[in-house]
Amino acid sequence: MASPREEQLMNVRIEGLLKEMPFYVVEFVRAKLRAGLSPATLLDYLYDYLNFFHWLRKEGIVHMDDNVSIPFTILAELRKKDIEYYIDHLQGESIEVRAGVWKKRSDARVTRVIQSLKSLFRYLTEETEDETGECYFDRNVMAKIKTIKSKETKRHRARRISSAILNESEISEFINFMKWEYEHTLTPRRKAMYLRNKERDIAIISLMLGSGTRVGEIAGITLMDIDVKKNQIDVNRKGGKTDSIHVLPSSMQDLEVYLAIRKQRYGATDKDVYVFLSKYKGQAQPLSIRAIQNNINEYTSAFTSGKSLSPHKMRHSFATDWLRNGGSLVLLREQLGHSSIETTSLYTNLSDTDSQRIMESIDINRTGSDIEE
Repeated sequence: MASPREEQLMNVRIEGLLKEMPFYVVEFVRAKLRAGLSPATLLDYLYDYLNFFHWLRKEGIVHMDDNVSIPFTILAELRKKDIEYYIDHLQGESIEVRAGVWKKRSDARVTRVIQSLKSLFRYLTEETEDETGECYFDRNVMAKIKTIKSKETKRHRARRISSAILNESEISEFINFMKWEYEHTLTPRRKAMYLRNKERDIAIISLMLGSGTRVGEIAGITLMDIDVKKNQIDVNRKGGKTDSIHVLPSSMQDLEVYLAIRKQRYGATDKDVYVFLSKYKGQAQPLSIRAIQNNINEYTSAFTSGKSLSPHKMRHSFATDWLRNGGSLVLLREQLGHSSIETTSLYTNLSDTDSQRIMESIDINRTGSDIEE
C-alpha cells in the first residue's frame, strides 16, 4: 500500500496514462476512484490495458493508429478464442526483468491481468449508461474466462513462506544485530552512512516487527498518528480507511529514540509531518517506500548471510509470532487490516511446531521411548 504522498504521485501518473486511453477506460478509472479503489491498483490496471490494446493492434484485431480511437464495440465483438490467444501470449512472452535477465510471467501475474480485464468488462456491461439508458454492450466475453487456479495448497504455501520469515528468537536477535553488531561489519564510509540513519531504520524495522504494519502504512505515518501512552498508531489502510493498531511497548521505545533525534538529525520543521524522513540537499523529505524496502533488504541480507527478506515477510513474522503467543485469528485480522478472515487464516499454517510435537508424542506412545534416546 502506498503512502498518501506516493498516492499523489501515482494519481499524476494515472492522469498521464489516461491521455492514451479510450473514453470508456477513462470513465472506468474515474468510477473506481470514486468507489475508493487504490491508485496503485488502478495504475496496474492501466498498464495491463496498455499491453492489451497494443496486442489487439499488433494482431490486427483492431486497425487503429492509437489506443484512444479503439471503440468499445471491438471489445463487445471479441470471441472467447481471442482472449485465450491473448492469455497464451501472456504465458509465453519473456519479460526482461533487468539488463540481460529474462523470465516468463508467473501464473499469479497472468491471473492478475485476467482479473483487471474482467473488472473492465464487468463495468462496461453492468455499470455504464448510454443515451438510451442502456449499458454500452451486454456481451461479456471475460465472464467465460476462468482464472488460473493455484497448484499450491494453503499448507504448502504456508510452509514455503515459513522458511523465509523470522521466528520468535530471531526477531529479537535481528533487532539487537541492528543496534549493536551491524555497524561493525561495514567499511568506514558505509558505517558513517548507517550511523546517520541508525535510529530511524531501527525504529522502522522494530515497528514493522512489532505491529505487522505494511510498508506503505509505515511510510505514511505522521506525528499526529502516534499515541505513545496507549502504544498505538493510526495508519491509512487500503481504500483510504484510517485504523488504529497496537504496537509492542519495546517497538514504541525504539520509535521514541528516533523521535528524540529526528528534528535535529534531518532538519525537520513544523511542516514536516511525516514521521520517517530522509535529508536531501539539506532539507527533510518523507522517506519513500522504495527506500524502506531497499534498507530492509540490505539489513536482512546482512543478518541472514545473503538471504534478504521483504517487508511483507516481516509482516508474516509478526503474524506468526502473534498466533504462537495465543493471539486470536479475529484480533489478528483487525491488527493486520485484512478484509477477509480467509486471508488471515493462512498464518495458522505458518508454524509446524504443534504438528511436530503431536507426531513426536504419537511416536513415543507407539514405541514406548523418546525417539531422541
